[in-house]
Amino acid sequence: MTLRIANAAGFWGDWPSAPRRLLETAEVDFLTLEYLAELTLSIMASQRKKSPTAGYATDFVTVTEDIVSLLQTQPQLKIVTNAGGLNPISCARAVGKVLVKCGLENLPIGVVFGDDLLPQMDTLTKEGCELLHFDRGEPLGTLREKVISANAYLGAEPISRSLEKGARIVITGRVADASLTVGPAVHQFGWTWDDWNSLAAASVAGHIIECGAQATGGYSTDWKSCQLANIGYPIAEIGSDGQLIITKPDGSGGQVTRHTVTEQLVYEIGDPAAYLTPDVIVDFTTVEVAALAENRVAVRGSTGREAPESYKVSLAYADGFTASGQLLVFGNDCVVKAKVVASLIEERLHQDGIELARMHTELLGAGDGLPGMQPPPDDLREVMLRIAAYDPRREAVAAFARQFAPLITNGPAGLAGYAQGRPSVRPLYSYWPTTVPKELVFPEVRVLDANHWANTPENN
Repeated sequence: MTLRIANAAGFWGDWPSAPRRLLETAEVDFLTLEYLAELTLSIMASQRKKSPTAGYATDFVTVTEDIVSLLQTQPQLKIVTNAGGLNPISCARAVGKVLVKCGLENLPIGVVFGDDLLPQMDTLTKEGCELLHFDRGEPLGTLREKVISANAYLGAEPISRSLEKGARIVITGRVADASLTVGPAVHQFGWTWDDWNSLAAASVAGHIIECGAQATGGYSTDWKSCQLANIGYPIAEIGSDGQLIITKPDGSGGQVTRHTVTEQLVYEIGDPAAYLTPDVIVDFTTVEVAALAENRVAVRGSTGREAPESYKVSLAYADGFTASGQLLVFGNDCVVKAKVVASLIEERLHQDGIELARMHTELLGAGDGLPGMQPPPDDLREVMLRIAAYDPRREAVAAFARQFAPLITNGPAGLAGYAQGRPSVRPLYSYWPTTVPKELVFPEVRVLDANHWANTPENN
């Protein structure tokens, strides 16, 4: 028995038509859509701060509208996505309204929540959970009052539970990326939660497809050999014995080769012998990758061991304000001129009695993006000057932002780019990676039909 799981979104903002394109050209059992990253959660936290019903990946609502006819014509198709972000219930409500409008009011939608730790921060403190920094070992301490989001990376179990309850669309908050694939596999094959090698195989499958087209030639060092305009998104064919083949829709662009699969396999895994997920610890050193045929690559030998006792937590806290601006500087002396412009901004702030906590200057095109590989200054005729500032005081960063436009007339000749206007001052959220014991987190599942979700009160 083979389970076909595709992924057509690697982040919030990925190619909007990719899900429809994939489903129109390939039949799969599950479509996963991965929208979340640490930065994404901070963006969603800012949105939720402005509106209690915001904070989810609105792209998924648009995708649902785009593929609703395929949900009707492909009855085997199920969708699993973490589009719920910080507000999975509001996401389910919005998706439910789309389905009701299109005549799919009886379609069951499962929601996984309980990853949001913000409401129980006081409880965690009482339980002695110090939320130690993952790298530095420091307790969160007084930063607790500045926390705007804290989400545990849940595993596959509540996803599998939603599917067992009949959900055809599963919307989660923060779960581990690979768990979007592990949940369907466990549900389909009836694996136990201590079948570590099977869970490892499904985790490897989920890891390979989680970034979408990165497994099919996107962002590949071999990109010149790919036809990227119509790039296909990846499909994992998983056997009940844990055997795995990576492929893509027939006739689509991109390519699935040993090269593209291996590049994604080692992407963001940390210790290759101990890739930590909430479902299993995966040993990538036992994995073998072999090309079987054109656009068909086998991945074998996945092994795993008992999962960690804690969930990883993505936590963000308010940390002052930031702004960044840029100017195009051109001319034979563009490098020297750009450095002068940067010093002018700093000097004028000093004249006004403003000392910023941090300023960072880059000369893009002059080698700052590739340290040690700077081209000779005499060979350059233009550079992009980019300056970013940080300070705990909004007014100090606002003063910095006001320095750019005046340089067009009171700075050196050879500046452009002022059409962007004055840089905007933004709240800065800093990341605090940590963990929380699993026994302090309580994943919940709720499965209702689209009509019920569409009419769920906003405060429920």
